[in-house]
Amino acid sequence: MKRSLELLAPARDASVGRIAILAGADAVYIGAPAFGARAAATNSVADIASLVEFAHRYRAKVYVTMNTILYDNELDRARDMVWELYRAGVDALIVQDMAYLEMDLPPIALHASTQCDVRSPEKAAWLAKAGFSQIVLPREFSLEQIAAAHEAAGVPVEVFVHGALCVSYSGDCHAGFAAMKRSANRGECPQMCRLPYEITDASGRVVAPAKHYLSLRDLNRSADMRALVEAGAQSFKIEGRLKDARYVANVTAAYSRILNEIVASSDGRYERTSCGDAHCVFTPALDRTFNRGYTSYFLWKPARMASIDTPKWAGRPVAVATSAYNAVKKCLTARIDDTLTNGDGLGFFDRAGHFTGFRLNRVDGNRLYPASAPVGLEPGMTIYRNADKAFFDILDTADAGCRRTIKVDFDLRSAAPDRFVLTAVDGRGCRVSVVTECDMQPARTPQADRRRDLLCKLGGTIYEAGTVDDALGDVFVPVSVLADARRRLMDLLDANAADTYGFDRRRKCALSHDAFAAMPPLDYHANVANKLADRFYRTHGATVAMKAMEVDMPQADEITVMNTRYCLRRELGACLREKGMGAKLPSPLFLRNESGVYRLDFDCANCGMKVIKIKK
Repeated sequence: MKRSLELLAPARDASVGRIAILAGADAVYIGAPAFGARAAATNSVADIASLVEFAHRYRAKVYVTMNTILYDNELDRARDMVWELYRAGVDALIVQDMAYLEMDLPPIALHASTQCDVRSPEKAAWLAKAGFSQIVLPREFSLEQIAAAHEAAGVPVEVFVHGALCVSYSGDCHAGFAAMKRSANRGECPQMCRLPYEITDASGRVVAPAKHYLSLRDLNRSADMRALVEAGAQSFKIEGRLKDARYVANVTAAYSRILNEIVASSDGRYERTSCGDAHCVFTPALDRTFNRGYTSYFLWKPARMASIDTPKWAGRPVAVATSAYNAVKKCLTARIDDTLTNGDGLGFFDRAGHFTGFRLNRVDGNRLYPASAPVGLEPGMTIYRNADKAFFDILDTADAGCRRTIKVDFDLRSAAPDRFVLTAVDGRGCRVSVVTECDMQPARTPQADRRRDLLCKLGGTIYEAGTVDDALGDVFVPVSVLADARRRLMDLLDANAADTYGFDRRRKCALSHDAFAAMPPLDYHANVANKLADRFYRTHGATVAMKAMEVDMPQADEITVMNTRYCLRRELGACLREKGMGAKLPSPLFLRNESGVYRLDFDCANCGMKVIKIKK
């Protein structure tokens, strides 16, 4: 039996979702009018419905994110919104709050968000038993953990393959709320991990200057896709619901090509979940749109994974300065290693490690003419490009230069002396026919080529002609008659595709009444923020000892605000488990900036780290 593979792309809005599908996405995820984990990426139900209609023509799916925790006074509104989205044809909801399992909802499929914090195969299994149709696994999982979760869950598992990384396990980052009353679990993450911090010892002495010690590089698993498929992953998620059309088109096209290669070489073991062939006028290149440098994170043996010097996009190296900026000639010279374009965005790291960007007005041979003086640029420094004007100009064309077609094969034959049958079979498996009355007289010249050319004129549709089996022979069929038959046939094909679209539906809960009885009492890390979530856990044997931090802020002097597999000591070459390395930094360690002081607790046995906010 073939296993279906899904490339899941982000959609900031319906127009970006359309581009993602044209670039090769099998599914897109988009924010609901409210209750999504990106408060700045909301969309109306009407816009989502228009995207659904477009996506379903390609058998592509639309998932809507409603993955914040809910307050009691929001439960009715959330339930009503689910019904609206169901009527709009949405394929599934991506949720975090267990309240949805207790609501009176339509049979729409539910996917367990990464915010559900799945750290074990057992958690994946109980989410599947609770009724979730797809489980989003944490970015921190290794291949072995992905395989184990896939085996335990028994439903499709979804893995992140590209984009920004949260330093904390998703769903268990409370730093923003503890420091600024902005909750990641409520879609208002202030990105505490992207801020600069000093590293201090217990006495407050600075042992390392202010840098972005918690800011991770971006995920890039383009080279690991085959391994992920073989580990059991079925959905491959690109992060970026705030990203623009350029980014989404480029990254989606790149991963779609990779999946196509895997499918083509699988001897029929795999297939894509959607239909149609994506055509892009550009060659996708993952280093030409936003990234903070790349890491595969914990998929393999941990390596360097932070972007300590800047949380921004430095770009890729394109030149090395050979002179300082000449204020009189308003230029500098460089050894240029790539083709530069007037209007490119360039930048460099100065002696202090700070990144400075500038716009390129003009390039003439080895001379660069910046729009403003690049203060601090010295001979020998690498120049990076983070705005590739030539590439961006292509991506800024209509639909980012992407289109997608579904192949359709035609069969034309006589049904009687005065009528013919035209049949179409397309890549979705749809088959339709029209019968047309026509006084077909013997033709004086061969007609097959003329009829083929007319049937293949499918401009303005999503279809692309495949084979044409013409068994009419040399009889004359007026152009207007055959063109009308083709038009009616394509309308029928559209209708048949809509009528035969298949939806996934909500799974029934199979949890026993004592499923959680052996669990420790739930504290604020469980994010129980409303009466329905509380009822769900208690009904299945759990003890809810503490509500979510957003509902009942702990009053302790120390609060764990991040749990992470990322270890700052390991990143800085001061791992306590490696002989002679731990002494490079004192113990204990603290992070400090305007938001507060945070102690770092290192769990060396499990190779992890906790970030603990300390009351001043």
